[in-house]
Amino acid sequence: MSDAETFAPIAVVTGSSSGIGAAIARRLANDGFHVVIHAAQNARGARRLALDLAECCQCETRIELCDFSVGSSLPEFVDRCFSWRGRVDAWINNAGADVLTGEPGRWPFEQKLKRVLDVDVVATLVLSRLVAKRMKAQPAGPEQETRGAIVNMGWDQAVSGMAGESGQMFAASKGAIMAATGSLAQSFAPDVRVNCVAPGWIQTAWGKEAAETWQARARRDSLMNRWGQPGDVAAVVSFLCGRDSQFVNGHVIPVNGGFRGSSDGF
Repeated sequence: MSDAETFAPIAVVTGSSSGIGAAIARRLANDGFHVVIHAAQNARGARRLALDLAECCQCETRIELCDFSVGSSLPEFVDRCFSWRGRVDAWINNAGADVLTGEPGRWPFEQKLKRVLDVDVVATLVLSRLVAKRMKAQPAGPEQETRGAIVNMGWDQAVSGMAGESGQMFAASKGAIMAATGSLAQSFAPDVRVNCVAPGWIQTAWGKEAAETWQARARRDSLMNRWGQPGDVAAVVSFLCGRDSQFVNGHVIPVNGGFRGSSDGF
């Protein structure tokens, strides 16, 4: 067999015990990756996904629990991920702080904002820098021009903005990640590619239970007149991690079916 036939790339998907992250992990497993499944606390969801991937994709998985709000834990987390198979070919910075449900939903705005910035911005940038340094030291995989790919998670309305407390927090955090993606790409090229996906209204568990007002808005805001699905995001991430995107670097790609925005009715 050739190297390409025997080589199994490794992907790390942060925040992959449920929702969009789980869909990304599943898609990359179908693409032939062995996958590190990460969760902050949802060990049950991570184990359930690992069993599912082992059954449907015959891929190997590793579960890592790490709270990204504790910055000192990040270097050790990266070390464990790279030590598993000696390399990482795709790193997906999908993890984000949930400050809308449970106890955090009752926190004051300043406390919510700090948690979101710590997890969504600081951890993403620190992890990207640590990961890129490790990737640059490893050989490129078969049929790959670069030594690794990093994909960040933005938000399609971060630039235009959305009214309300959550809109303010996520515009600040995801807008920062979208802006920083270009700087990361320039810093690590040509060895490591860094891109960002910017999902719109994606129907995760919250979306399935959301009030009709939100259901109508999700349909109205997209030119496709529907919610996006986690698999829609996963498909774009798959492309950005694959051999067909070797000349795609430093970009933010909206995944929203075409944002109608203020043009609705004109």
